[in-house]
Parts: sequence; structure tokens; C-alpha cells
Amino acid sequence: MLNRIFALEQNNTTVRQEVFAGITTFLAMAYIVVVNPAILSDAGMDFGAVFVATCLAAALGSLIMGLYANYPIAQAPGMGQNAFFAYGIVLGMGISWQIALGAVFIAGLIFLVLSVLPIREWLINSIPTSLKLGMSAGIGLFLGVIALTGSKVIIDNPATLISLGDLTELPALLMLLGFMLIAGLTSRGVVGAVLIGIIVITLIAWTLGETTFDGIVSMPPDPSALLELDIKGALEWSMVTVILTLLIVDIFDTAGTLVGVANQANMLDEKGRLPRLKKALLADSSATTAGALLGTSPTTSYIESAAGVQAGGRTGLTAVTTAALFLACLFIAPVAKGIPSFATGAALLFVACLMIRSISSLDWNDITESAPAVIAMLGMPLSYSIADGIGLGFIAYFIIKLLAGKNKDCPPAVIIISAIFILKFTFL
Repeated sequence: MLNRIFALEQNNTTVRQEVFAGITTFLAMAYIVVVNPAILSDAGMDFGAVFVATCLAAALGSLIMGLYANYPIAQAPGMGQNAFFAYGIVLGMGISWQIALGAVFIAGLIFLVLSVLPIREWLINSIPTSLKLGMSAGIGLFLGVIALTGSKVIIDNPATLISLGDLTELPALLMLLGFMLIAGLTSRGVVGAVLIGIIVITLIAWTLGETTFDGIVSMPPDPSALLELDIKGALEWSMVTVILTLLIVDIFDTAGTLVGVANQANMLDEKGRLPRLKKALLADSSATTAGALLGTSPTTSYIESAAGVQAGGRTGLTAVTTAALFLACLFIAPVAKGIPSFATGAALLFVACLMIRSISSLDWNDITESAPAVIAMLGMPLSYSIADGIGLGFIAYFIIKLLAGKNKDCPPAVIIISAIFILKFTFL
């Protein structure tokens, strides 16, 4: 039966190999069941409710990707998107988390429609590569700022805006130690390095009495965020750029992950195209929409799936295995709640480093390409808004190309998005 559903023989794999790959993928991305609730709880959401939503969204998204698209790619609430949700929309703009969930739902529906229509390829191909790279690096910088300020490695200073905190304080010291541990283990090729780093720092914190240990296993917390989204509130004009940002980030994050993991699994055709791309995008957009109903930020495909592919995963059975393990996570809420923010901060800082690497691919010899990317990259952490950073990048790209006499290089999609952000910055 499994061979028929997942075409195991056709993909030269076995049930044992796929299950092992699914476990490997889970270990590489399991940190999200702790980090995501920690971030969204800063926005006023209940930690336990988000924990449940995270586990269910990851399980459902991975299940859809595995059964419908037959891809060895797992899904979960995305890093970067959750930061934008909590610190950009809710805390930055003063919007309730219920309305923010409504915006995620609407963005997911639009993504769903785009995944069916030919406009999907037009949009993905229209956004300049330089802006995509700048967006990725900018989100990485934003996550880094959140990690460093959350553990008080960096503190506010009235004279200089920011300054170095007291590194002898335990939260700052343990966060930096955790980050270096994760980076060191990753360099050695250790699977689940991020999860191991979080666990080690948490055990140290428990031992030193910096945080409390409340047990290991319990029944799942109350899913109080379920169906709490406010769609009507998200339909206000002021939410247009928020929805647009959620949509853009989700589309390109998904596209980049799918291509990267599929390439590693040798799944691309002779023209470098993804087989069953429409199904994969439909699976991803469906997961985002369902995640909003469950009560979490956008769900997306995870680059950590590459760990499972490296372990031999080639079919959707890998993703289905990962989904089953996320469901099992529902019963370890006490452990998740007892993990201190500086332990998850170490993971955030490490993810930031991975995302910032994208700027190495920028064409630094063409200032009309590199300058807008840098503006977007710097705009996100310094404005404390992913949306505003993206907007500045698009506007800079359009105007610089125009002034340089290269307006033919500026796709219509960039002009449209730039106009929307100009209206936002002018009137909202």
C-alpha cells in the first residue's frame, strides 16, 4: 500500500529509509515547537495555545505535503514570518493578534488562488533576485536583533540608541554559549544541532535555578487560539501592505525552499523545473490558511527538510513520518513551557546567521541591484518592521533604476508594489 501511495520503488527508496529520514527532519526542525510559542507569546497570545497550534499546523502541513504532493518536505510555522507577526504587526503597529491572524488567513487564500492561476509564475519571476536576497538577509538581521535584545546582550541607550549589555549576566552568557554550541555542532554535521543547543542551555538554566522544571508529559493545553482570527478587521485598508508582505515572504520563502531541497534530492527535471510544483504550492498555501484557523503565524516549507533528504528521504512518506512526530509533541507541553527565552534566543541567532548568508549572492558590481537590497536589509531591523524594510527596498529599486536610465529592467510587479508602499508611507 505504501509503495503504491508514495511510489517507493520508482524513487529507489524503502519504508525504513523514509521513516529514518522523517525522524531526521523532525529532529532538525523540532525547535519550532518551542521557539514559535515563545515569539508569539510576546504578542499577547497564550503560550500553551500557540504550542498546540504549532504542533497541529506542522503536522497538518507536513501531512498535506506528503500525501498530496508526495514531497519529502515538512512544514511548520516559519521563522521570520512569526517575527513579523509578533514584532511587526502586533507590537509594531498596535494591531490585535486576532486581526493579525485574519491577515494571515487572507494572505493564505490569495496564495491558494495564485497557486492555481498562471499569475503565480509571473509574480515569482517578476521580483528581482537582488530584492529576494535582500529580504532574506533583512529578516535574518531582524531575528538577530530580537535574539540579542531579548537576552540583553544588546540594550537600549538614550545617547547612542543601543549599546552592549552586561555579558556577565546569566541570560546573556547562556544565550551566547548556546549559539556557539549550535554553530559548533552544525559544523560537525550533527543532526538536530539547534534542538540539542536549546536542550543543553535549558538543562543548565534548570540546574542553576534560572528557570523552573514543571514536568515532561501532560495532556495538550487548551487550544484557546482556535478560530479566534478576526477576518473582518483584517479587511481594513491599513492592512493591505501587511497582507501583501505576508504573501510575498511566504511565496518566495516557499519557492526557495522547494527548489533548494528538491535540487538536493535530484528531483528537478532536465530544465531545472520542479515536478508537481502546483501540488507543492497548493499544499503550502493550504497549510498557511489552516494554520491561521488553528491560531499561528504563516506555515511554510522548511529548509531543514534537507537533513531528511540527506538521510535518504525521497517521497512524501518522509513528511508523513515527521507529521506523526509533531502530533506526539502535543503531550510534552510542560517541557516546552519550561524552556527559557535565552535558550530559544540562541536558536534565533543561529537561524539569523543562516539567512544573512544570502547577501553573498548579490551582484555587488551593479549598484542598481545591490543598493536596494541593502536598503531592504537594513530597513527591517532598524525600523523594527519587516514590511517597512521590504517597502523601502522596492521603492529604492524602482527609483534607482529610473534615475539610472534602466527603467526597462524594472518589472511591472515592482512598480505596482512600490506604488502601494508609497501610498502607505504617505497616507497611513
